[in-house]
Amino acid sequence: VQLQASGGGLVQAGGSLRLSCTASGSTTRLNSMGWYRQAPRKSRELVAAMSSTGITNYDDSLKGRVTISRDNAKNTVYLQMNSLKPEDTAVYYCAAVFVTVDGKGMNDYWGQGTLVTVSS
Repeated sequence: VQLQASGGGLVQAGGSLRLSCTASGSTTRLNSMGWYRQAPRKSRELVAAMSSTGITNYDDSLKGRVTISRDNAKNTVYLQMNSLKPEDTAVYYCAAVFVTVDGKGMNDYWGQGTLVTVSS
């Protein structure tokens, strides 16, 4: 399984970015997909996640500014980020959770990360 993320870059405060992440390889048992971020000198934190059935989970502090969506046919998850702030500057990581073959567990995979820089 590989996760390929894209869409990061430099944006001015107040601007928008859309991140994309596509899972490839053996994706039959793909379950949830989501985004995490890690700012300099901080721990990695959840931004948003979505299950295969469309159930979403957002970090409370980001609700209203970010929207996660998913195209199951393409094994792709998107993160639309609006009204970006300098404190949103971080490396954004795509993550995907797969059900194990025996159906009793979960395995998670991570993408390489894409840098989002918001200038003031």
